[in-house]
Amino acid sequence: MNVPEPDGPVSVVLVDDHNMFRAGVRASLDARVDVVGEAADVDAAVDVVTRLRPAVVLLDVHLPGGAGGGGAEVLRRCADLRDSTRFLALSVSDAAADVVEVIRAGARGYVTKAIEGPALSDAVVSVAGGDAVFSPRLAGFVLDAFGTAAADTAVHDDELDRLSAREQEVMRLIARGYAYKEVASELFISVKTVETHVSSVLRKLQLSSRHELTRWAAARRLL
Repeated sequence: MNVPEPDGPVSVVLVDDHNMFRAGVRASLDARVDVVGEAADVDAAVDVVTRLRPAVVLLDVHLPGGAGGGGAEVLRRCADLRDSTRFLALSVSDAAADVVEVIRAGARGYVTKAIEGPALSDAVVSVAGGDAVFSPRLAGFVLDAFGTAAADTAVHDDELDRLSAREQEVMRLIARGYAYKEVASELFISVKTVETHVSSVLRKLQLSSRHELTRWAAARRLL
């Protein structure tokens, strides 16, 4: 994933009920990320996130405590912080129900614990910058869940006609949550070419982020 360098380290609160996993995540994140707090259950997570107001919360889906709602409960109880704090689910689960639940509750992305350190750092920086980030094979769950409401929305041919055939291919993969490097590998083009196509797609569709592109594509049943 090719993401811009932030002006300074992104402040992060890490929420997971396994001490060793939290230690491993902390050690694997690079200098762009500053872990300012940790929590192991729902109540502690709400407390530390409310006090510290980090840029990003790395949030496990299944957590003890609270009313038994896990990560989704944390999201609901911290709903008034979403303008300043963004939540990225980090879980061993790749179940569709888990993905959809936390996205409905307000998470800006969902990645599995199989993700490597550099990619996780990229994901944190991207979410802090306003993008939505998903492990590629999970994005479809979100599109299925949130695209059904627009099932009767006609595809606007005039909007699609603004994009070249290659731009449409790139658009679909990016909207599904693929990283630039993965798009490049899938289409046998360079990462730089992917970046150029993404910039062109956003400009032609008058969108400002990957998050908006995902919603645009899902609403038109393009994926």
